[in-house]
Amino acid sequence: MTDSMFTARRAFTVAVFAVAALVLSGCATAPAPVVTQTIVITPTPTPTPTPTATPTPTTPPVAEPEPDPLVPNADVPDVPLPEGPAYDNGAVPGAEAAPVRDDAGNLVSYTVIEGDTFFDIAQRFDLPMQQLLRMNPSVSGLGENIRLRQVINLDWTTTG
Repeated sequence: MTDSMFTARRAFTVAVFAVAALVLSGCATAPAPVVTQTIVITPTPTPTPTPTATPTPTTPPVAEPEPDPLVPNADVPDVPLPEGPAYDNGAVPGAEAAPVRDDAGNLVSYTVIEGDTFFDIAQRFDLPMQQLLRMNPSVSGLGENIRLRQVINLDWTTTG
């Protein structure tokens, strides 16, 4: 190998290493500078409240009389409701079950099924709500609290 070839080869190797070093040096970034900040907390003394003058007592307030308890429909006169046997107008939405009848065919009772309402039961059997409520004192909440399989009395001569 001649000297010129050796020098060229050596120059090539140095150039390759220089390029490699230049390429690899771009991979690593310089570390970010660390910023340090010091915070000094100085406690502030709590202010002492200053007493205020208390007002001199005056005559005690007069208690207002208690209002009368609310009585629903207290001003409505107690008018007797018409009484008579119930009449079945036929199944309607909200009162679809079959009623129970006695041997003479008179309506005796109705058993609540899903979807029934007390209002619809009263409408089906042609009874005012107040009369049906009187006939069924065990029904609470003005008929809003009926439950499945509850028996509703339809015989106006007896009370539930």
